[in-house]
Amino acid sequence: MTELTPIALALFSAVTLAATNAVVKAGNDVFAGRVILAGFSSALLLPATLLVPLPNVATLSAIGLSCCAHAVYQLGLVKALQPGDLSLVFPIMRGCAPLGVAIGAWLVFGETLSPLAFAGLLAATGGVIGFALPYGHLGGTRLDRATLAWSLLTALGIALYSVADARGIRAEANPFTFIVWLFIAEGLWLNTLALMLRGNGLIAAYRSLWRFGISAAIGAILSYGAMLLAFYSYDTARASALRETSIVFAALFGAVFLGESFGRRRTALAALVAAGLVVMQLF
Repeated sequence: MTELTPIALALFSAVTLAATNAVVKAGNDVFAGRVILAGFSSALLLPATLLVPLPNVATLSAIGLSCCAHAVYQLGLVKALQPGDLSLVFPIMRGCAPLGVAIGAWLVFGETLSPLAFAGLLAATGGVIGFALPYGHLGGTRLDRATLAWSLLTALGIALYSVADARGIRAEANPFTFIVWLFIAEGLWLNTLALMLRGNGLIAAYRSLWRFGISAAIGAILSYGAMLLAFYSYDTARASALRETSIVFAALFGAVFLGESFGRRRTALAALVAAGLVVMQLF
């Protein structure tokens, strides 16, 4: 792959993540929504197991580590979204994650950013957080400490699974083996847990939310599958920062298709995000 290919994959992941989040927001039960999304992702990719090699012991170990990292993310996400205002917790989750990814990539892979690239990362991070915060935040709704803590744990979970998945997919000769079996393993453990906690309630949720599940699963496979391919051949921190432009794309979708206001503040902060990302890619 040329260097432009993983950049395009990361940006494609951002666009599809924005679309998937729009679908996920429609549900009231965050935990059930995440479980059903994972379940249908596994089901949709099950036929692909016939097309890719079976994972070896090293790949299975990497998938197990990745599932643990994803569990931290899932726990933080559900706990933060249940009591929290999405417009407040989402920018913290997604905006703080690239900094954690950069630190993790430095510790695990020895990947480093130049001072200019790190400044670009800080600018993009600040732009993402500021872009996504609602107007009147300072004088309006505030996050309580518990919800803020869960939001930060979610950002840590994103950083952990990004580094774990980058490590896992780079250790596999065929990247699609890791992608397919990771999605299947994620769906299996999450649905097993949900069945233990919800019992027949999970079956009822599947019956009522299957359309949502299929739509969200297709979006998740496209979005995170593209991101994993970007991790396969590109710097982890740079790819992660590109994916967090999903917040900007989500707002653009709202402005174009739903008639929502974009505004001068968001225009300026979107420019800051873009400038930060350009600096990261060039330096």
